[in-house]
Amino acid sequence: MTRERLYLFDTTLRDGAQTTGVDFSLEDKRLIIRTLDDLGLDYIEGGYPGANVTDTELFSTEQRLERATFTAFGMTKRAGRSVSNDPGFQAILQAKAGAICLVAKAWDYHVRVALGISNQDNLEGVAQSVEAVARPERGVPREAMIDCEHFFDGYKGNRDYALAVATTAYTSGARWVVLCDTNGGTLPHEVSEIVAEVVKHVPGSHLGIHTHNDTENAVANTLAAVRAGARQIQGALNGLGERCGNANLTSLIPTLLLKREFADRFETQVVPEQLRKLTHASRLLDEILNRSPNRHAPYVGEAAFATKAGIHASAILKEPATYEHVEPERVGNRRRVLVSDQAGKSNLLYELERLGVPVGRDDPRIAQLLDEVKAREAMGYA
Repeated sequence: MTRERLYLFDTTLRDGAQTTGVDFSLEDKRLIIRTLDDLGLDYIEGGYPGANVTDTELFSTEQRLERATFTAFGMTKRAGRSVSNDPGFQAILQAKAGAICLVAKAWDYHVRVALGISNQDNLEGVAQSVEAVARPERGVPREAMIDCEHFFDGYKGNRDYALAVATTAYTSGARWVVLCDTNGGTLPHEVSEIVAEVVKHVPGSHLGIHTHNDTENAVANTLAAVRAGARQIQGALNGLGERCGNANLTSLIPTLLLKREFADRFETQVVPEQLRKLTHASRLLDEILNRSPNRHAPYVGEAAFATKAGIHASAILKEPATYEHVEPERVGNRRRVLVSDQAGKSNLLYELERLGVPVGRDDPRIAQLLDEVKAREAMGYA
């Protein structure tokens, strides 16, 4: 059976750069871009040309990527100005990028309060901005995308207007219309219902999802959107992003590739050999940011495949699938069997074997060593 294609869009270097305490240098960005391209992402959003010195310099030269499309971020043109008379918009058009992702207000409340313009003016700005990217009078057409900011809140507040923003972007030539849960407060069942309605107006093959993690549902919301019809997934490595972060691509990518519900229906540009580089990519990002990796992160964390209880260790040594939902090697991680006061003989035997120390299971020293470990942990050692 032919599988449908899912497209992975990484916003680590743009939305992820809005994380509290995160700053990328130009060289940081270039290294992360190479790492993401090697991992097999479809789109890498490098930043916002014209917004700061680093991003402006990054987009002043071509990025020679093997797989990904380098993408610039920006805003739709300002109200009251033409495309040609908007310096900020022109800076985006001049960026050396194969695609441009523009953010547009999809909630009439924000159109009124944040922009101070009419709903119609906003729609006209979306149409003119998309056309300037996808159907320019001069220059080379580029792939246009619209991030429909606050789409889900906007849909709940004024369904018809939120849909009008999305359909205007699509009919004006946007390759992708991305539904954004900007405040991060939408829940999975709401995402499912709303995306299922939107695909009646914008084909799923042109629909994307961008979620934030303010209710710890960003990954669940993204998967719900895919099941309902969205075919582009936006997120960030290690879940970086404003406030509580974006949908975590480090969790989403292996779920899409290794869980049958998605793996049987969909394919991505990431292949098994690249998936084995996922843990390395995750930890490289943390090293660049001088942050300690999250030991308990799904798939890539040091504790993701760690076992402490003796009864669990015994089962894992007989058959790993008893306590592992995927093989750790498939994501570049490894199994860890811990030695502690929760351990049994199996924990010790596993670690001794890993360290190259041959010893029989019935060797009396094993029981003595286990007693010693438990006694020391009772005194405060670890």
